Amino acid sequence: MTSADDLVRIAHALARAVERLRFGPPVVHVYNPLVYAWPMHEAYLRRFGATRKRVMFVGMNPGPFGMMQTGVPFGEVAAVRDWMRLDAPLSRPARQHPKRPIEGLSCRRSEVSGQRVWDWAASRFGSPEAFFEHAIVLNYCPLVFLAESGRNCTPDKLPAAELQPLQHACDLHLRRALGVLAPQWAIGIGGYAFRRLGVVLAGKRDGTAGAEGAVRIGQVLHPSPASPLANRGWAAQVDAQLEALGVVEALPAYRKPPDAARAR
Repeated sequence: MTSADDLVRIAHALARAVERLRFGPPVVHVYNPLVYAWPMHEAYLRRFGATRKRVMFVGMNPGPFGMMQTGVPFGEVAAVRDWMRLDAPLSRPARQHPKRPIEGLSCRRSEVSGQRVWDWAASRFGSPEAFFEHAIVLNYCPLVFLAESGRNCTPDKLPAAELQPLQHACDLHLRRALGVLAPQWAIGIGGYAFRRLGVVLAGKRDGTAGAEGAVRIGQVLHPSPASPLANRGWAAQVDAQLEALGVVEALPAYRKPPDAARAR
């Protein structure tokens, strides 16, 4: 059994666990891409998760024009279709928000966070094969939470009674993914993912945590356009953060372009 088989198995378990959860206002619609976009998510895991990784990047949860549409973490449509060259059939949630329909690879809206993440990967590694040889990107939580207005509600804003069972399921999946991929580094993309890594790895920045063995954790700036800091050259700041941590040493194909300081 390959690591991709194990990732598929534990993602299935996560999909089932979170599908049983219920959420109240202000959340009015909950999308689970691990159900309706499962073929695309499985294709991502099987193509790019077949080997153990040196670096595992972890995001918070899907964005409305990224993974919500494609089933791929930070899955901005152009990156998934044109760079990763993934294509698989998608269905739709039983209840769709009228302002947030699932259009899959036909979606014309761009997910800025995903565009920044995968543009960075493409410019630093060239091919997806070079990036995914030693790295992978996963999301901590697979669910999308939408308010009546269509606004994206992030998991950290959920009431404690709803957040705790969600975190229990997502922590278990994260722990299992760390065990499968056995990375040297686990990098939280943003503060929330970093904090959950700290919980799962017993709060140690470089130490041991059960079956995962020695895993060092770190944090990079989240690429959300809602962050003024991220809008001032996100890619260059992430380069500097990864270099300061020593993560780039674990990524032999990484090459920072000469004009990286101007990267978005």
